[in-house]
Amino acid sequence: MGKITGFLEYERSDRHYQPVEERIKHWHEFVLPLPEAQTRTQAARCMDCGIPYCHVGCPVNNQIPDWNDLVYRGNWQEAARNLHSTNNFPEVTGRVCPAPCEASCTLNLDDNPVTIKTIECAIADRAIAEGWVRAEPASFKTGKKIAVVGSGPAGLACAQQLARVGHEVHVYEKHAKAGGLLRYGIPDFKMDRIHVDRRVAQMEAEGVTFHYGAQVGVNVPADALLNDYEALVLTGGAEKPRDLPIPGRELKGIHFAMDFLPQQNRRVSGEPQDESNPILATGKHVVVIGGGDTGSDCIGTSFRQGAVAVINFEIMPQPPLCENKLLTWPDWPLKLRTSASHEEGAARDFAVMTTKFSGENGAVRKLHCVRVDEKIKPIPGSEFDLDADLVLLAMGFVHPVHEGMIESLGLALDARGNVKADTVAYQSSNPKVFSAGDMRRGQSLVVWAIREGRQCAHAVDKFLMGATTLPR
Repeated sequence: MGKITGFLEYERSDRHYQPVEERIKHWHEFVLPLPEAQTRTQAARCMDCGIPYCHVGCPVNNQIPDWNDLVYRGNWQEAARNLHSTNNFPEVTGRVCPAPCEASCTLNLDDNPVTIKTIECAIADRAIAEGWVRAEPASFKTGKKIAVVGSGPAGLACAQQLARVGHEVHVYEKHAKAGGLLRYGIPDFKMDRIHVDRRVAQMEAEGVTFHYGAQVGVNVPADALLNDYEALVLTGGAEKPRDLPIPGRELKGIHFAMDFLPQQNRRVSGEPQDESNPILATGKHVVVIGGGDTGSDCIGTSFRQGAVAVINFEIMPQPPLCENKLLTWPDWPLKLRTSASHEEGAARDFAVMTTKFSGENGAVRKLHCVRVDEKIKPIPGSEFDLDADLVLLAMGFVHPVHEGMIESLGLALDARGNVKADTVAYQSSNPKVFSAGDMRRGQSLVVWAIREGRQCAHAVDKFLMGATTLPR
């Protein structure tokens, strides 16, 4: 794959960022694409592996060595066709996926993996620029009607696959626009909303109908969908945030990340919203509690809003700078990861537990913290206080919201509170109701949501038709 000796001849060279002082002044993407010649050189580094371990890391089963070889040889259109055969939205994953494929790359044994994510993004962007991404409406109709609840990556992938084999697909979205966390969670500086809008327009041209402001179980009866459709697919995500129930939690200025981030995304897009009580970091000392991707997004958003300072706390110990390859490869390793938002000036501290909030005039002004050991037990004498005007809770999500749709459908839940369904049939305790993505597996990555949406579409088509030509 690629040039047989390419990995010996060429060093890894990846995309760069706009300087911090420039990018924090705007809300646009700031990753600088590689020139075509350099991208083809990077594709040439793909080894002729006996076993392509990048396949182990990629949830959507991208045929990575194949399209690396095609890019190296300059056959971009065939590379785009190959890439889209396994991934409905490669321009999205090429921007926001953490690239577990690169962790699994054989060259990562030497900390020098192929720039798979960059090449994927280049292929997807080239396909869009050249007009190769078009609507693919079905040549016949099955007469079957399917409702998909939730228009995040799982719901969009599932709906698109089902529409392309001739089903009538209706997507119900509680918000004003489609995309789920792709639109309302991921900041614009990581992914411009044009990438979501373009795919929604493509799906509409393929026959998918979107219903907005439609919250199933609230203003749309779930039973009505069961009666009106042959199958109901739940892809609403894991939206119940993990709270921090400690003294002072009721103070103003303490917010969940997913109350903070969507507000800014709506401002950028011009979507109307109630600005009577905005959550803004402008001129404030911000503390972000939670060291994952959502916490990182809160950091970058806070800096762009004009925060005075941002501190990021994580309760877990600081991971090692480098993993032990012989113990972890080709699996995803636990190691310290520094995002572009962290590099914009955030202070990070690990093994910190917040025990109390205190404030003045009903608003938060201080965090009371203690350091913890490897068992998350407080270390006596390590207590400290920290000034804060805005606290953002980004500690993950525990499970989907049960009130409303799930309770009205009476669906069985797994031990973690997710909709109970396996990864073969994707059926819930009601055989007519399917579930995929974070609502079924718990909070995860966009690439896992796309995988589950595609696999769920395979299962639904087989359930309705007795057989299916859709890939898993």
